[in-house]
Amino acid sequence: MNVYILSTFEYTTQLEMALSEIEQAGIDKSQIAVVRLDHNDEKGQVADSFERFDGTSYIDLAAIFGTIFMLLGVIYGHVLYLGPILWGIIGLLIGGGGGFIADYLYTKRKASPKRTHQTEVIVIIECNHTTEKTVRRILAANQSKAIGQL
Repeated sequence: MNVYILSTFEYTTQLEMALSEIEQAGIDKSQIAVVRLDHNDEKGQVADSFERFDGTSYIDLAAIFGTIFMLLGVIYGHVLYLGPILWGIIGLLIGGGGGFIADYLYTKRKASPKRTHQTEVIVIIECNHTTEKTVRRILAANQSKAIGQL
């Protein structure tokens, strides 16, 4: 009965060395599958929903600031020239816009020192029970991120 050993690597020379050592240990190339994973570079949405939450919504702080500034506009609008309704709307627009810009700049600054995405690779090796420990040892010695068995 054959065993499938799965392992993840970053694409480095360590991966190439591990594959070379595994081939030298008697595993044929046809028993090795290497799959490169593409990174998902999709940007976050403006507003999160219940079904999809990624934590990068720009609406939250805009709603909070808009509410606060609208309330202040209505309160102080009684003594100002245009009245409480127009000052409430002005406060909503100023607070909402300011909150949106502040949240956008904060999120952008927090995410700006992005580390460059290293390409990740999954290696699937078909082997028998006698070579399983050798394959695991080779993968672990060559800085595999994770090792699993199917």
